[in-house]
Amino acid sequence: MLQKTIAIDNAELTTYVLENYPEIDPNRKRPAVIICPGGAYKLLSNTETEAIAVKMMALGFHAFVLRYSIKPAIFPQSLIELAKCVQLIREHSKNWHIDEKKLIVAGFSAGGHLAASLGVFWHTPLLKEYLTGEAQSWKPNGLLLSYPVITSGPFSHESSIPNLLGKTYEMQKEKMALENQVTKHTPPTFIWHTIADQSVPVENSLLFSNALQTAGVPFELHIFPNGVHGLSLATSETTRDSKKIELAAAVWPKLFQTWVYENI
Repeated sequence: MLQKTIAIDNAELTTYVLENYPEIDPNRKRPAVIICPGGAYKLLSNTETEAIAVKMMALGFHAFVLRYSIKPAIFPQSLIELAKCVQLIREHSKNWHIDEKKLIVAGFSAGGHLAASLGVFWHTPLLKEYLTGEAQSWKPNGLLLSYPVITSGPFSHESSIPNLLGKTYEMQKEKMALENQVTKHTPPTFIWHTIADQSVPVENSLLFSNALQTAGVPFELHIFPNGVHGLSLATSETTRDSKKIELAAAVWPKLFQTWVYENI
């Protein structure tokens, strides 16, 4: 496994790249999952970093963890970092044995907002102001959104969007309602959430899913009845808190694996 940390502006990208072996398949190309942990744009939760990467590797994916800029950095700093991350991974796809047509950006909670932001803004003039090259080079081929922050409206998480926007909150909060930014250009999306999530209401995922349906974008949505916010893998691997162990929801990585191989 190739593991190293790469600086991208003020962010850090950690690689978890699986090796190819002659006796198995020296020319294998794998999908890649770029992981954006949650933390309300105020911190980065370690429960949604390496453990997720290791799980993704076990499912046959290369994995990358992006520790993006948080408060006091404001929009679009973290979005620029994520776009540059996708661009860098695509540039190294040959050396890292990556299927450059299967780059999935994964986000948890506020990290889900960041991932979804790239999904809806990748083709707009916004990022072209800060990046060089063609927009296709930083376009994700799919999104994995785990209990994501999506809206800045009535079901918004109370602190994520204010932390992201800082003093520009009143001016830009409507733009951060990502359910209103979905178009036919948004990549196919896998989403999961729990009804019992009291921090980021399940309506966030429902709003985004409805927007994807309206735009004709393929998606898969899994709503589990039980489980508090921040489940991560929903097993003891990522928590000592019994409230965050929810075996019914712990099936999501396998469901995601199937979705990638059948739809991306």
